[in-house]
This record gives sequence, structure tokens and C-alpha cells, in this order.
Amino acid sequence: MKVLVVGQGGREHALVWKLAQSPKVEKVFCAPGNAGTAIEGENVDISATDAKSLVKFAQREGIGLTVIGPEAPLVEGVVDAFLKAGLKVFGPVKAAAALEGSKVFSKEVMRQAGVPTADCRVFNDAELAIAHLKEQAELRGVVPCVVKADGLAAGKGVTVCANQDEAIAAVREAMIERRFGDAGAQIMIEEKLEGQELSVLALVDGRTIVTLEPAQDHKAAHDGDTGPNTGGMGAYCPTPTATPELMDTIIDRVLIPVVHTLRKRGIEFKGVLYAGLMLTQQGPKVLEFNVRFGDPEAQPVLMRLKNDLLDVLLATAEGRLKQLGDLEWDPRPTVCVVMASEGYPGDYEKGRPLRGLEKAAELENVKVFHAGTTIRDGQVVNDGGRVLGVTAIGDDLAAAKKRAYEAVKCIRWDGAWCRKDISDKARLS
Repeated sequence: MKVLVVGQGGREHALVWKLAQSPKVEKVFCAPGNAGTAIEGENVDISATDAKSLVKFAQREGIGLTVIGPEAPLVEGVVDAFLKAGLKVFGPVKAAAALEGSKVFSKEVMRQAGVPTADCRVFNDAELAIAHLKEQAELRGVVPCVVKADGLAAGKGVTVCANQDEAIAAVREAMIERRFGDAGAQIMIEEKLEGQELSVLALVDGRTIVTLEPAQDHKAAHDGDTGPNTGGMGAYCPTPTATPELMDTIIDRVLIPVVHTLRKRGIEFKGVLYAGLMLTQQGPKVLEFNVRFGDPEAQPVLMRLKNDLLDVLLATAEGRLKQLGDLEWDPRPTVCVVMASEGYPGDYEKGRPLRGLEKAAELENVKVFHAGTTIRDGQVVNDGGRVLGVTAIGDDLAAAKKRAYEAVKCIRWDGAWCRKDISDKARLS
């Protein structure tokens, strides 16, 4: 079977890499892909959101399954275009993808489903939002909060604010300066939840829910969870915080109610339902929903998956997850360290040549997943903020972390940097 993966990040490289291992896969294409996907498969110069061209390509090449990686094409309805053309596709339809595409819609679904989440207020007017913040400061003093742009902002539309001044600045940035474009036309001001974060990804085929091994992402840019929010600076899998009892609670109180509530609204969810959770003293609460494999969570999770990924994705797309049986996992843990461009998550320069990729690839139990890379004049150069996801597997978490950072030390480009503490949170659990 020929398979098409849509997207160009680290998650898509991991998907291409894993799918290419299937004996049932004849060839994997990636649109538009990156320098890494070009090694595992064949890149196709089509934008991830160009539904018409993607459908035409799939029809022309006889693609048996298309896997939509990033959120933007899902939110724009690329899956709907494939289904309309009678093509097999993995990912939720546009109506279901609104769970990630609109934080306000997601909150409405959570409230209807009775899912535990943070209290919030929604604003369409910057002055009203600022007035609310000033009023709250007078009534309650210094209260941390979170300002969220309603729409997609590449993982950067969430600002954790320690006080009123920071919150007002975040409102102005989103609504007046339009740093996130139209995504910030509507915002939520949400209470700040305290605790450890947990990422739970589940395959959903409309009715059956199968959870993947839980991972923990590191959203803040710098060590010790300091600095601005990013798309994710690393992840490890599994995380000791996700006990079997906690996973049962999350399935019963979060995943099942949301899938059922969407069905009540006439929306069938098929694909990956990703719950970003905060483990508070009152129990797990949902920070956000995503509707695709996480990035960088996909890298360490897929490295541990022993099943044929094609079988898993087809069973989900065809509504027969129940027949698949239990997923099999390598018992060894994995750690993914994101190497980023100088300036990220702000502005950064592109086109800087990468060195040492071959040396890192020679290390045992290591896979370097490309994210923001491209090939220019025969050289691999940085082409994005998050450039690589250096992922390693080890007999224990310490060994996996050590090996991942050994590989990181092999790779250089001007301005390259990363967090040094990925997976250290496991010791705090």
C-alpha cells in the first residue's frame, strides 16, 4: 500500500519513519515534508492545507491511506475533502477538529460533558477584557491567570501571567497588536491551574477509545519550566505520574464524556484525541484538547510502539479498533530533546547549515527526527524554530536521557540550543 503523510514537522517525520517499517507499506510520501522525511520516504511539494492538490495527488498515485499530521489542515477540513472524494484518511473531520481550532468551542463541549477544567471568561473586546482584569485585581489582589487566543497559534497563543500587568500586556498583544493574527480576535482569561502536566493521547474510531502510553511535554522554553511558552521543548514516555488508576479516571471522566458529547452534537470523532491535563490537588483537569499526535510527544511514543502503525491507523480510520486488540509497547522508556533555532519562540534566522547529523545517527538506540529542516544546495539547514527532536530509548529513564543528550552534543549549527532538563520531572513524581 502507498501511504501519504501530510505535514512537515517532527511528528510527521516520526509517522513516516514508523510507517516505512511496515511490510505492508510499499512507499511513503510526505507533503511537503522536511530533510528527514526525504530520507525515509519521498517528499511532495504540496502545502499541508492545499486540500484540492492533496486529493488529486492521492488519486493519481493510488494512495491507500492518507495521514493528516498537523492541526491546521484538520481545522481547515482537509479530511472532509478526502472523505468526499471517497479516499481513506486518518484524522478528524473539520467539525471535530474545532476541539483544537477553537478554545471557546472546546470549553463549551467540556462544560456540556461535565469534564473538569479551569474556570474562564471569554472576551471579544480588548477593553472589556482589560477592565475585567483590573476589577479582579481590586477584588482579589494579585492572582495569576492564563490568557489564551481562541484560534490556532502554533502552540504560542497561551500566556501564563503572574499578575495583572502581565495579563493586560498579553491581552493587548493578542487582541490589539494581533501577534497571533485572527486567532487572537477572541480570547479566554482562565484561572491558572497548579500541578504537573500530563499528555494523554488516545486513538478514537468514533466509538472505541484506545489510549497510547502517556507522555509528559515541556512547554516552557527554558530549564525549570521558565520562559515563554513554546510548541514543546521535549518529552519523555512513559511518565510515572500516569498510574493505571489515574488513566482509568481520565478515560472515564474526560475522554469518554467528550466523545459522547460530540456524538450528541452530531459529530463523530475519528483520529487522535489528545488531552493536555494538569494534575491538581482536586484531580486531573483539562488544559486543552488537541486533535492529532502531539509534537514532540509523538516521537518518544511512536519509538516505543511495537505494533505495525499502518494496522493501527487503518483500524482507527475504518472504525474497527475493537478488533485490533491491545497495543504492544517496548518496556524501555524514551526521551526526546528538541533542538531549536536561536531566538525561538520569537524571531529566528533560517538557512544555517547543520553539522554532525551523521555522527548522531551512528549512536545506538537514537533516532534524530527532523522538524524545521530543509535541504539547500545539498546541505541540511534550519528552516523553523524547532529544528530537531533528538530521541533515545534506554533501559531506564536516566539511560535514555543520557543517550539523547550524547546525540545532542554531536549536532551543531550557529545558534542551536535546547533545554538541559528534559525528563527530570519524573524524579518529582
